[in-house]
Order: sequence, then C-alpha cells, then structure tokens
Amino acid sequence: MRPGKKSDALPHRFGVVSDTHGLLRGELAQSLRGVDGIIHAGDVDTPDLLDRLRGLAPVTAVRGNMDTRGCLARLPETEVMRIGRVWVYVLHDLQRLDLDAAAGGFQVVISGHSHRPAQVKKNGVLYLNPGSAGPQRFNLPPSMAILEVTGSRIRTRFITLGF
Repeated sequence: MRPGKKSDALPHRFGVVSDTHGLLRGELAQSLRGVDGIIHAGDVDTPDLLDRLRGLAPVTAVRGNMDTRGCLARLPETEVMRIGRVWVYVLHDLQRLDLDAAAGGFQVVISGHSHRPAQVKKNGVLYLNPGSAGPQRFNLPPSMAILEVTGSRIRTRFITLGF
C-alpha cells in the first residue's frame, strides 16, 4: 500500500486471486470492482491478464511455477506489502515459504498453487489461499478472496465464482 493513500482507520479492501492461468472471468472482474488493490499469488500465465487487472485496480503479483515466459518470468518470487498496520507476505507455493512469518512480523501470508481455498491461523499469522480464479480443475469451484484491513483488524471473505 502506498503511504498516505488512505488512512489506517479506514477499511482497505483487496481482491486476492491466484492461478488465473490467463482467464479473467466476468464474475471475477465484477467482484474486483471498487477494491483498493489486487494481490495475485502467481500462475498468471498470460501478461495481458495483468494489464486487464490493472484496469480495475493497482496490482501486486508474484511469479508462479507457470509464469516462465517473457515479462512474467521477471515477476518477483515474493512480495512484502503493508496494508493499514498489517504486514503481508505473498508467494505462490506455501511449501516454499522459507521464513518464520510470525518472527518476521507478518500478520498475513498469501499463497496459491494448490487451487484450494483455505485460511488457517497459526501463531498469530493468517495463512490465506484464495483458491484458483482460473479454469476449473480438480473438481474445485473457481474462487477468490477479499482481504479487508482496518488498522490492524483483518477480515476475509471467500467468493465462489461461476463455472
């Protein structure tokens, strides 16, 4: 989050997506309207998808295992961002997390890769996976999450996207 853009006392709403694999569903775009930013946890697959997301809100994206070509290969493997008073760590595959998030001062870790929406709180850290917003796979419905931060208060909501 850019310093000074919005007061920490006001809610910051971020759309959290992963594993879009080049697909921007109309329902996803509609669900992202009005957010302060979009966090993409990797497997973008096509650069134009990021451009289309940027047309909705500022985007923070990390590289997934499928992002091996062109400008996508230059995406960072991880990102650190501050939303309100909350520190967020973003990576694609949670199995590759190589730090103690709680000791590092992070309150949220966002990942993708598994295509399974999940949220678990461990040692005061929220681990959030929005699921896959791209083509339906593994008999799992496409999904995304909304991350809302007000000061240091964190709320999440999953949104199931149509098949």
